[in-house]
Amino acid sequence: MYLWGYRYDLGRANRAGVYIHPMRYLLPALLSLLLALSCTVGRGEDGKDGAPGRDGASAAGFFLGTYNDDGVHEPGIYHFTLNSDGTLTNNGRVAEASSPSFLAYTPDRSRLVAVEEVNGGGSVASFRVNGSDLELLNRRPTSAPGPCHINVTRDGYVTVATYGGGTLELWRLATDGVLSERLDVQDHRARGAETPHAHSSYYLNDDTEVLAVDLGTDEVWHYTLDKRANTLRPATPPAVKMEDGAGPRHLTIHPNGKWIYVINELNSTVTQIAMDGTDLSVVESWSTLPDDFTGESFCADIHVSSDGRFLYGSNRGHNSIVVYSIDAGTGALTALEHESVAGDWPRNFALSPDEAYLLVANQRSKNITTLARNQQTGMLDFVTRTTAPIPVCILF
Repeated sequence: MYLWGYRYDLGRANRAGVYIHPMRYLLPALLSLLLALSCTVGRGEDGKDGAPGRDGASAAGFFLGTYNDDGVHEPGIYHFTLNSDGTLTNNGRVAEASSPSFLAYTPDRSRLVAVEEVNGGGSVASFRVNGSDLELLNRRPTSAPGPCHINVTRDGYVTVATYGGGTLELWRLATDGVLSERLDVQDHRARGAETPHAHSSYYLNDDTEVLAVDLGTDEVWHYTLDKRANTLRPATPPAVKMEDGAGPRHLTIHPNGKWIYVINELNSTVTQIAMDGTDLSVVESWSTLPDDFTGESFCADIHVSSDGRFLYGSNRGHNSIVVYSIDAGTGALTALEHESVAGDWPRNFALSPDEAYLLVANQRSKNITTLARNQQTGMLDFVTRTTAPIPVCILF
């Protein structure tokens, strides 16, 4: 027989005619095989067994946005490495900042911008990216408190959503990465909203349009980005209405450019919006929770896979990632599973660049969970979890 690349006879006589038991040959080979298998399993930083390395997975670095934790960790942005086996390496703080709760790259990844979400105020900061290090270029105060999300167009326009003020603010990066003075502010109160809480912003149609998701007004506000006047102009109609009390928080755009999926924090649903040119219309909504769940839960983040086949959302309270399949013809969702995040209060999460893993920032349990992702079925499996300073945003 052949084992581990060598041939072993089931029994034979030596030159002296003495019979040799086959286990004399099999046992060393079996021991070598068991030893090799045992070495393929890593251990997470919490001491839990990790998963074997995944075929095709490669190491990747990411920046971590955090909340301040006085006396526990240094306030700022941290850098981690996702290793090929799914374990994480904490490379330490790389930039000082106060509660940098959300981060975004410029398209060429030479600059990084962050909001600083502090009580009673807030600011926007710009950094030069030097490998895994960050160099502060400048920071500007926001016009309203509670900046919680930031995004950057391909030509350097920056939009910031403020939860406390209910505003969408417009800035621009100079060629050296320095933030301009504020260019424009769209105050949703001035537009008739009573209790706006702008939560995020995204770009459509070659960055000529902006969507601002407002949890307080239950709407996705629609703007045109006027690059000549450096202003945001309300579209007609000015907003897409979600269900009353839904609390829309974040959205993701399908790769086909026809469907938008909004995750609603307060009623734990995902709403599909159809996009036809500049026209937007609500299609349908689906629950993010199992039918038998009766506790409190609040959605946070949402992402679609690059092949457009699967959608993921985070549930804070149920502490899970919901996995949906997406119908290729209609965009309708079918829930496949609810994978535990092995932590508490999953905020932002991110797919690794090769989409072999999904990483979850668990705010209250102060850890990042690595979930292995089957790219054929979309399903997730726990790998390991790693202690992290109040993680809020993962940016690959």
